[in-house]
Amino acid sequence: MQDDPFALFAAWMAEAEQSEPNDPNGMTLATVAEDGRPSARMVLLKGWDAGGFVFYTNLESRKGRELAGNPFVALLFHWKSLRRQVRIEGPAAPVTDAEADAYFATRPRLARLGAWASDQSRPLDGRATLVARVAALEARYMLGEIPRPPHWSGYRVAPTVFEFWQDMPFRLHDRTLFTRDGDAWRTEKLFP
Repeated sequence: MQDDPFALFAAWMAEAEQSEPNDPNGMTLATVAEDGRPSARMVLLKGWDAGGFVFYTNLESRKGRELAGNPFVALLFHWKSLRRQVRIEGPAAPVTDAEADAYFATRPRLARLGAWASDQSRPLDGRATLVARVAALEARYMLGEIPRPPHWSGYRVAPTVFEFWQDMPFRLHDRTLFTRDGDAWRTEKLFP
C-alpha cells in the first residue's frame, strides 16, 4: 500500500490529465458559513506541493468571507473517466503576496480585468454593468500592466486527511484513508 498521499495524488492527477476531457484540476471546495451551514462550489487547483493545494479567489466573495470566518475546508476531486475521487480536508491559509502576484501575472489579460470588475458573489443588476466595468478597465490600463487587486489572492489548503476512492465491481470500492500523525501519515483501509 502506498504510504505517501502526495505521491499517490501525483500519480492519480497525472492519469486524470491524460483522460479527463475538461479541467482535471477542477475540485469542489466546501466551506462553512457563519450559521454553520456547508457551502460548496467548483474551483480550479492552480498549484500543489507538500505544503498544500492552492486556489485563487476574490477575498470578498462568499467563499472568501467564509474562509475568513472558518479556515477549515474540504476539497473533492472527482475524475469520472477514471472512476476515482480524492477527498482532502484541512485548514486553508492565505498564500504570500509574492505567490499571488506571480500567479496573477500569468492569467489572461481579460481574466485580470475581470478580477477588478467583478464584485464576486454580490447582486448584479444586469450583464451590461459587468461589460461596462470591463470596458472602463480596458481603457484605464490600455496596454500597460494590470496590477493584482488588493481583494484578490489565494489560499493553500494544508491536508490533515486524504481519502482515495477507486470504483470497483459490485460496489466493493477501494478506499484508502491517510490521516496526518505529526510529520507522518497513518494509513488505513475503509469499508466501501
